[in-house]
Amino acid sequence: FLLNVVVSRLIALQREQIAILKAFGYRYPAIGWHYVKLVLGMVLLGVAGGVALGAWFGQGLAAVYMETTFRFPYLDYLLNPGIMLVALGVSVVAAVSGTLYSVARAVRLPAAEGMRAEMPEAYRATLIERIGLQRWFGAPTRMILRHIERRPLKSMLTVLGISCACGLMMVGNYQKGAIDFMVDLQFRQAAREDLALTFIEPTSGRALHELAALPGVGYVEGFRDVPAILRFGHYHYRSAVFGIAPEGQLHRSLDHDYQPVAVPPGGVVLTDHLARNILHVEPGDMLTVEVLEGSRPVLQVPVLGITQQFLGLSAYMQKDSLNALMREGHVVTGAYLAIEPGTEEAVYASLNARPRVLGMVANRSAIQSFYETIGEFILFYNLVATLLAGSIGFGVVYNSARIALSERGRELASLRVLGFTRGEIAYILLGELALLTLAAIPVGFLVGTGLVGILVLAFESDLYRLPLVLTPQNYAMGATVVIVSALLSGLLMWLRLGRLDLVAVLKTRE
Repeated sequence: FLLNVVVSRLIALQREQIAILKAFGYRYPAIGWHYVKLVLGMVLLGVAGGVALGAWFGQGLAAVYMETTFRFPYLDYLLNPGIMLVALGVSVVAAVSGTLYSVARAVRLPAAEGMRAEMPEAYRATLIERIGLQRWFGAPTRMILRHIERRPLKSMLTVLGISCACGLMMVGNYQKGAIDFMVDLQFRQAAREDLALTFIEPTSGRALHELAALPGVGYVEGFRDVPAILRFGHYHYRSAVFGIAPEGQLHRSLDHDYQPVAVPPGGVVLTDHLARNILHVEPGDMLTVEVLEGSRPVLQVPVLGITQQFLGLSAYMQKDSLNALMREGHVVTGAYLAIEPGTEEAVYASLNARPRVLGMVANRSAIQSFYETIGEFILFYNLVATLLAGSIGFGVVYNSARIALSERGRELASLRVLGFTRGEIAYILLGELALLTLAAIPVGFLVGTGLVGILVLAFESDLYRLPLVLTPQNYAMGATVVIVSALLSGLLMWLRLGRLDLVAVLKTRE
């Protein structure tokens, strides 16, 4: 996009040189090939730098996966030639299409007309003037509004480019907020226990009283999990059915408003991804549960509800209802514990001494491990997204300002000669970019929301799903990157305006 815009406007600035070449007998293919070679040189340099930078980022990402996410002994990063060809092809098509279109426009002009400076556009009242608001604006402001309205396509492309930078920054900053929201929902609202333990085999419910009597244990809830294959029609999924307390305080099911809901008796409640995307069931359907332990009964249970869950896939029943279907009496396969602060080590030691305890997972340790696993990945991803968004934002704004200065240098110099100050002509040039930048920010919010929605769909898996949650910080970061890029570009343009050679600019080009 950037290359297309820059090359198109660069060629538009050289219409006089193209007309001279045409007058000397050069035809459109020869002139077009000259510019195509120029563009191909820029593309090849850019792709080479992009491939090198992408390989470096890829090696860094592979190291993150190897050291934090999967603990592989080694993980080699391989640069896919197909990806390089796609990058080269997209860049070449974007650049060459803009080049040929711009050259064709310049060549279609008669040589005599092309060698003259472009005629000023015919004056027409702007929308502000047609509705009678011009008295509220000074002459420089009316110039800005008139120039934007006369070239709507150029203005729209500039707004689109800046909004893409804003949207990319929102995507890069989105993941941290989404992970924080997901952790809070999963480990502080749904799974609120301090410790979850499992037994080596189904155990009598009387074991819960023994656990509750341990020093430091404040509350105990038992659960029963049964490995099973869940079937509906030709869809199936191997998972487990969790029997939990109907009015549980430590481990709860949440609805789509993230409020706790009681598991009704006599049926199963499925998490949304398992129900709708894998088994394709709705409340009221009958689900086949093929138990994979004990006598392996095949059960028919109704689907009574669908809950919201972002980590893993689960099927919930009331513990007593599940035990009744299994015909095993009051048994549990594990328990959730609330532990008084400061007694954790004593409770862990006491539980480790009990032979029926198979394993334990502390909620705090699970949260810490989760963040350690994905924290470095998120930081790396945010760094890449920030650099990409910043470079795009600065590139669009600066190139728009730089080319606008080249296009309007003669006009601005004429205004200086007529008595306008440096600040006034800077206001005319940079005020237009400021308006386009401000207009691009809300568009960028929409672009960012759409990109985040695409990212949510792309990351949807059985392991986890990302929530579509955008915080004020996401919008603020996107807007900040765009505004800072615009300020830096404006500063550079201010310095160039200070070096504007009025005599050289106003000379007639021969």
